[in-house]
Amino acid sequence: MSSVSDKLQCVIVTPERTVLDEPADFVAVPLYDGEAGMAPGRAPLIARLGYGELRARSGSQLRRYYVDGGFVQVQRNVVTVLTAGAIPAGEIDVPLVSEQLENSRTRVPTTPDEFAAKERIQLQLRGQLAVASRAARSA
Repeated sequence: MSSVSDKLQCVIVTPERTVLDEPADFVAVPLYDGEAGMAPGRAPLIARLGYGELRARSGSQLRRYYVDGGFVQVQRNVVTVLTAGAIPAGEIDVPLVSEQLENSRTRVPTTPDEFAAKERIQLQLRGQLAVASRAARSA
């Protein structure tokens, strides 16, 4: 039987609401430049998030979310994710996201800002599709 001390508390917060606030055995987050996994007892950390999959495992249950950038803080067995958006993998509308990705590919940017926005949108959409695909394969 596990106690609170051998669990993490995983908290995902968006500007609109707290998406998740549950104990977990392990949490993996997409960093700006890779991925980081956290287990109980991990050293404190503050890092910039990328666009991609957050996984929170508790026992045999695995929760998958697409997170839309932001920051992660780990302190005293609490993993706090502050993100612009978090979508449970099962709620990602694959046909809609695929259509949005295809539409974004046809846009021709004319300024550096438009180019950066197009690149960011494509990273976000590809991240959502990857999370949905992994969730479908593991279901």
